[in-house]
Amino acid sequence: MNTRPPTARAAEVSAGQPVPPGVTTDVLIVGAGPAGLAAAVELRRLGAGSVVVADRDDEAGGIPRHSEHTGFGARDLRRVLTGPGYARHYAEAAAAAGADIRLGTTVTGWGGLSASDPPRVGGLPSAGSPHSAGSPHSAGGQHMATLTSSAGVDTVAARAVLLATGCRERPRTARVVPGDRPPGVMTTGELQRRVYLGGQELAGQALVVGAEHVSFSAMVTLAHAGAEVVALVTDRPRHTSYAAFALAASWRWHVPVWSSTVVRRVSGRGRLDGAELADLVTGETRFVPCDLLVFTGDWIPDHELARAAGLDMDPGTKGPAVDTALATSVPGVFAAGNLVHAAETADVAALGGGHAARGIAAFLRDGLGPGSPPGPVRLPLTAEPPLLWVAPNALRAGGPAPPRGRFVLRSDVFARLARLEVWQDGRRLATGVSFGMKPDRPVRLGASWTSRADPGGGPVTVRLA
Repeated sequence: MNTRPPTARAAEVSAGQPVPPGVTTDVLIVGAGPAGLAAAVELRRLGAGSVVVADRDDEAGGIPRHSEHTGFGARDLRRVLTGPGYARHYAEAAAAAGADIRLGTTVTGWGGLSASDPPRVGGLPSAGSPHSAGSPHSAGGQHMATLTSSAGVDTVAARAVLLATGCRERPRTARVVPGDRPPGVMTTGELQRRVYLGGQELAGQALVVGAEHVSFSAMVTLAHAGAEVVALVTDRPRHTSYAAFALAASWRWHVPVWSSTVVRRVSGRGRLDGAELADLVTGETRFVPCDLLVFTGDWIPDHELARAAGLDMDPGTKGPAVDTALATSVPGVFAAGNLVHAAETADVAALGGGHAARGIAAFLRDGLGPGSPPGPVRLPLTAEPPLLWVAPNALRAGGPAPPRGRFVLRSDVFARLARLEVWQDGRRLATGVSFGMKPDRPVRLGASWTSRADPGGGPVTVRLA
């Protein structure tokens, strides 16, 4: 890819660095968060060739960079770090491994599927389709992308692509909360950037919308910035985080959780005056004065690039549909991290990135070439309500186990003890048990049953018994 040694190349981790014209690489990774950086480290360790990592931020590391609390790295690094320390670990490891990290760089173009594409077989393009090797989308086995930075615009040709663009919280506008539009209304992400990256102090009273893990993190950030948190507000009948978090909120910060409560209206001209809240049980409304209103959780994948490329999307996760190797519907394109399961912890995302790297290395070694037969059939894997989604959400004959040997699901109900069942064509493939099922929290399902699925059968479904 270049004539300089990998160590010198990897040292160029700076925003808007000059981009050599017509870059060719083995793997392009979009996103320099935990999943993307962990994948870069693993790809280099496996000897999978050159790796370019592109991220629109000016620093590598993703969301952990502005999450000052501890608890990062327990599963993947086997030690506990603060968010910034965790981000530095992976940024430095990827650079040391020889990855070419391009910051302040946005993927602004990527060849997508044309309207004339023939039908896909089992979620994969049929032989000779525009997405077979040698097609315009991957001409000569190369995926073409356009990178834009302060240095200009250039193209990258890659044999494989990993999308690790993460997820984001839905802002107030996406939640359709009516009222005025004063300053002081934000998401947790904006709050943490202001406080931990910008060093802002935020005085006054604050109201937090949500009562999941990230909501309690927002409460701690607000207290750190000097604000007084009035309460956490959730439309759920109770919080969905750890009991210890709620106890700490009550005992140390004296912050209650107002359950079964929603924000009906935001008020304030020029500055935030407060919010009108409604009790979903009694119907009673009240006005709560506040200077800051923070919307937390309610995650959605950053899926714009995946959609622009024409990847098959999963209606449950709202991210690209992936099989257990984290391969998408387009050969050579993979997805990992919270793009495919919004939102898991950073270490789970990093482990998923490493898993995707092994799938990419196998693809580069054995991938489709000119004259190759069609890929194996993919069976859709779906979740029935009140389960919301399952990831990965496709099975491939002979494919590997999913990341960490298990599938991840979300539920819309609370249950102390729930039995999961896996079905295909009226045949039960497996059962599992989930203890303490809660909305917004992961539900795990082992993968030992996947070999019992019939590759020639219909979709596989996970349901509650």
